[in-house]
Amino acid sequence: MTILAVSISAANVEEAQEQIDRSVCQGAEAVELRLDFLKSPDEAAAAFLVKFVKEKDLPVIATCRHISESGAADWPTEKRLKVLTAAMEAGADFIDWEFAQYLQPAVQEMLTAALRRFQACRLILSAHDFHGPFEDLSARYEAMRTLCPGAVVKLVYTARHINDCFEAMDLLYQEKEDLIVFAMGSAGMMTRILAKKLGGFLTFTCPEEETAAAPGQIPIGKMKTLYRWDALNQQTKLYGIIGNPVGHSLSPAVYNGCFETQSRNALHLPLEIGGEQAEFNLFLESVLQRPWLDFRGFGVTLPHKSSALEFVHQEGGYLEPMAERIGAANTIKIGHNGQLSAYNTDCAGALDALTQTLGIEKKQLRNQEAAVIGAGGAARAVIVGLIDVGCRVTVYNRTLKKAQDLAEEFGCRAAPLEEIRNSRARIFVNCTSLGMIPNVDSTPVPAEVFGPDSIAFDTVYVPLETRFLREAKAAGARVVSGAEMFIRQAVVQYRHLTGVEPDSERIRQIVLDCLNPAGRAR
Repeated sequence: MTILAVSISAANVEEAQEQIDRSVCQGAEAVELRLDFLKSPDEAAAAFLVKFVKEKDLPVIATCRHISESGAADWPTEKRLKVLTAAMEAGADFIDWEFAQYLQPAVQEMLTAALRRFQACRLILSAHDFHGPFEDLSARYEAMRTLCPGAVVKLVYTARHINDCFEAMDLLYQEKEDLIVFAMGSAGMMTRILAKKLGGFLTFTCPEEETAAAPGQIPIGKMKTLYRWDALNQQTKLYGIIGNPVGHSLSPAVYNGCFETQSRNALHLPLEIGGEQAEFNLFLESVLQRPWLDFRGFGVTLPHKSSALEFVHQEGGYLEPMAERIGAANTIKIGHNGQLSAYNTDCAGALDALTQTLGIEKKQLRNQEAAVIGAGGAARAVIVGLIDVGCRVTVYNRTLKKAQDLAEEFGCRAAPLEEIRNSRARIFVNCTSLGMIPNVDSTPVPAEVFGPDSIAFDTVYVPLETRFLREAKAAGARVVSGAEMFIRQAVVQYRHLTGVEPDSERIRQIVLDCLNPAGRAR
């Protein structure tokens, strides 16, 4: 059973006690005391904190990290050993010591002698690379296991890209000994979460984001609720949202909330994939080569919707006619034996959001002038939908060539973005990421363009009310938020990916609950 350990990185004993209490209330399964973060780590402080945690019937990991492996201060080896020995004497269940330091004969001798005295305490032998993946992860593991067979081996490296994660997950899946292995940084996040599915010995969280002891640690509250820690096991089916950026996405909250409601053994993850087609392809290929991960499908957002369609086409998968016509997919399903299917739920979601929010029928959009800002996958879906109901569409984009290519493909007009000041459109649709958190002060359309007869529709949904919508509303225009489009397309996407009908009102409730009055995702 994988242990969920909370790392406590407080500067003093009182602060550490507060962090421990908060973590216990949120369901911590063990506590790691990062004693190197104390302004003055000494034997008395170590012993006190170990006993404080043990009184709560939780396992304790005592760590006083060497500065070469991201320790908080340059404490002498002798001092670190004394502090950890005091922790062992007080009842610590584990101590964490660096492999590189353990290789020094004198250090190994002292540490081994201390562990013999306190046989109830077990060694976690750790190695870290803060620059990138280890040159040979498996070889490093074998060397550490051979040197100290009784230890829990811990291997931690920095993921520069999400594609760096697979080596860690491979090792965790293949080895049956007690093993801790994961990747640091935002790109490595899924390795921390999936440690439980893959049988890792433990994974680390933090009390809150601001108290993270290492890059990419996830707050325990988020791990337990959003990422369904208590429900995870080896049979958990995986889904995800692919994009760059993707941290703002509400898809994990929506899907995991629906999984909880329907008692489904499934988990939805945010999957940030940097780069373009090659990096996207490598990620999907890596997933398909590892059926034991049990990924069943993905939502796809900016900037990978065209890449998604191309990948499924290259793999000989099914292309929904609408997705093929749009030239972009926002949904990839992985079926039996890795058979792929690509869909586009944006087009229907956008039109339904526009008409239902405004209380009009689609035929009432016929012959209306529409300005679509952007030339990516979302724009393609919106353009097709508007053309199909008879709108006269002009595509505006910073790069005119992209707008012209898109306009030629779909039989509409193109113009550079600066000309939108002169637009005579009634409907304005923002299909760019301008205005999305954290760039909330951006907007593609000057406020003076809007009038009382205008309709402003933003495909951005975080924040709920963008500057684009706020300025349109101030001018008397009618507005449609991106949340409305997101909710409607999510219902269809969930059905495609899971084969189960979701509760649309539950999805709406989750989306609106996740957006506070300022429009920031919780």
